[in-house]
Amino acid sequence: MKILLPLLILFSFKANAQVADFIYLKKKNKTIQTIYAGQHISITTESGAYITAFINGIKNDTLFLQEFIINYIPTTIGTYIIDTAGSYRYKFHYNQIKAIGKKQKKGFNAKGSGASLFGGGVLLTLASGVVFLVDRKNFSAPLLIASAALGTLGYFWATSGREGLVIGKKYQLVYMDMSNNKR
Repeated sequence: MKILLPLLILFSFKANAQVADFIYLKKKNKTIQTIYAGQHISITTESGAYITAFINGIKNDTLFLQEFIINYIPTTIGTYIIDTAGSYRYKFHYNQIKAIGKKQKKGFNAKGSGASLFGGGVLLTLASGVVFLVDRKNFSAPLLIASAALGTLGYFWATSGREGLVIGKKYQLVYMDMSNNKR
């Protein structure tokens, strides 16, 4: 009897497991990230919407997402209570995803610094051009060259910073259908 009861319990439970559909992100035939149901994901869609959501499922080339609306409610003792006010459900075809990853980084902003450098370089170049036209003896060619170079550097610095992994030439999303019913 002592052996029979554990054996009955062991063989009475049956577990079936099937792998769900998934999507993987690849770069030059190398898998960078695998995306499954049950994970959190941050995406930018083709329409420009940025969504950080929970993946409820992936089926038939479609991601089923749920975004939660969270409010921080202050208490009388100076702390906060986190409250889920609601949620939105979305469906996106995997080809509608434009970028995966964070929209903006914390800390140093390369795009903003590059834009400032570009603006300053353009302003100094224009000022040097005006000085050249008005008063040629006070004109400084090295200042004009340096300001044009800094403006060019600022332009490339501002355009190089990307938000997330942009799907296109470098990165591709591939859908893997793991269902048994093949067409």
